[in-house]
Amino acid sequence: MPTIRKIRKVLKSKPTIEGAGVHLKRAFGFSEVNMFDPFLLLDDFRSDNPAHYVKGFPWHPHRGIETITYVLDGDVEHADSLGNKGIISSGDVQWMTAGSGIIHQEMPKGDVNGRMYGFQLWANLPSREKMMDPRYRDVTKEQIPEVKLPNGTTIKIISGEVSGIKGPVQGIVIDPEYIDITVPANSEFRHPTKQGHTVFAYIIDGQGYFCKEKNPFTYEVEGINYFDIQRDPFVENETIVLFEDGDEIMVFTGEHKVRFLLISGKPIGEPVAWYGPIVMNTQEELRIAFEEYNQGTFIKYKG
Repeated sequence: MPTIRKIRKVLKSKPTIEGAGVHLKRAFGFSEVNMFDPFLLLDDFRSDNPAHYVKGFPWHPHRGIETITYVLDGDVEHADSLGNKGIISSGDVQWMTAGSGIIHQEMPKGDVNGRMYGFQLWANLPSREKMMDPRYRDVTKEQIPEVKLPNGTTIKIISGEVSGIKGPVQGIVIDPEYIDITVPANSEFRHPTKQGHTVFAYIIDGQGYFCKEKNPFTYEVEGINYFDIQRDPFVENETIVLFEDGDEIMVFTGEHKVRFLLISGKPIGEPVAWYGPIVMNTQEELRIAFEEYNQGTFIKYKG
């Protein structure tokens, strides 16, 4: 029998300000890096107030990581030091591998109603790949397959595989899965996961139960309130669930649907030296990276 992953930790995302003054919610980041390996942070930048996002993220460097931007509503204009530029629009994904180094900017513009809804995930690169050539994988909404299960569950597949259908992002070092799942009310959903991979769910709408264990206090929980301590903990919008190891995850709903991002990847298990937008393995590598940035020798790949 396949083992259902239990909950390891439940976290509520926390407000923070990044870039030139972008208000966002951070689901996890620097202090949780060991638990979420190979992932470094997840930011939720959903907002209806342009004043909270239009200043954006002006020119800044990245090295040693991948940044994955998933936009639900609105536009994000981007440009980089290699001459690439474009717009990530509603439903689109940009999977950027910074590798040896890139300098870019991301400027959220929102939609006609002032909405800017999206998420940015950072994934680490192993030491052998940190200095690889930078690359982009720009995926439009139309390129992302959607699967509908018999119980009404819908799944958008960015990376990974569901019911024999693969997402457009493949060949990534950490063997990731990134899927957007909506489970209707009064339903159950199960999904296989790879043993040994880090797996988490970030709830972006509604509420649901992510484990059938009967004592929620066996879990390490921060910032979550329960309406019935005799039942499983339910989780709702802007909450992240990190799972223990196992063969599959199980989600079930009550009177409300739940929509969540399910993300997984193979842990790297290497030292992390992280400062700002650069993540390496040692402090010396960090020092060199910032020295090169200041001296104008940061970019190794010339396109």
